[in-house]
Amino acid sequence: MDFQLSEDQRDLRSGVREFCEGRFDRERMRALVDSAPVPGMVDRALWRELAETGFFSLRIAEEAGGVGLGVAEAALVYEEAGRVLLPGPLVATHLAASLPGRLGEEAAAGDVVVGLIEGDSWPLLVEHLDALDCLLVLTDEGIRRVDPASMRGAPVAHPVDPFTPVTAVDELPAGEVVADARVAQEWRRVGAVLTAALQLGIAGRLTELATQYAKEREQFGRVIGGFQAVKHLCADMLVRTEIARAAVYAAAVTLDDPAVGDVEVAVLTAKVMGDDAATRNGKDATQVYGGMGFTWEVDVHLYVKRSWVHATQFGAAEENEAALAATL
Repeated sequence: MDFQLSEDQRDLRSGVREFCEGRFDRERMRALVDSAPVPGMVDRALWRELAETGFFSLRIAEEAGGVGLGVAEAALVYEEAGRVLLPGPLVATHLAASLPGRLGEEAAAGDVVVGLIEGDSWPLLVEHLDALDCLLVLTDEGIRRVDPASMRGAPVAHPVDPFTPVTAVDELPAGEVVADARVAQEWRRVGAVLTAALQLGIAGRLTELATQYAKEREQFGRVIGGFQAVKHLCADMLVRTEIARAAVYAAAVTLDDPAVGDVEVAVLTAKVMGDDAATRNGKDATQVYGGMGFTWEVDVHLYVKRSWVHATQFGAAEENEAALAATL
């Protein structure tokens, strides 16, 4: 069995990285975040450009106008999105593109921005509410569509992630059912793996940032990367990233071909390891940067905050760890 990426997959990853870094580079990221807090973090023009590259239609069959790839390729794409902290409900719109009918077509084309909330328990927090054309509610019974314009609530003044505006909603309309429990279960699995891929991109980028800084920052007449304690921090970050990479890629392949392993175990493992790598790498990268790691000017804190947000999506650590333990 060949565990290496194929040439096509490597080309896909390189192309997406070039696109993401070209459209949402550090200069644009800093300009956007330095103007925060602002409600609108979804650039419609960029959203349509993403769609044109197949960002939302990756797993749609070619005869239906999609790219015709699998979760394995989608994971590579979303890992690159995580590296640059691309804002917006990317995973939700990607999932919505698989729905039959007009909504799926519009999501795939980037004509609509689709949000997603898991369950309808309170308090109810909706991300990017002002930018949404459609909100989907994911429950064990199925998926419901709700009109965001009919929802009322108060924006959270200081959201954890400055790129992810959040609204505390007062009430949730009943909406209309657009998919059954089987589709909801599939979405939970694919969504968890793609979110883990975003976390993998964050973990990898944090490792790069910390390692580069350790090579440049001098203290006591030598670069700090020469000190054993800093070396260990950077090494631990790399190990976590590569373990998470193995888990995420394995889960993506298993979703594409369930015969190769236990789907439930693979998905839970990917989300647990992806969250762990991103959040713990954030802590260690902050430590490598020393006192500067906590300041607004340093990018590390932006990655840390996004990792905290992703860690609450498609199951928090305690929930997924308990579910994983139940499979043993």
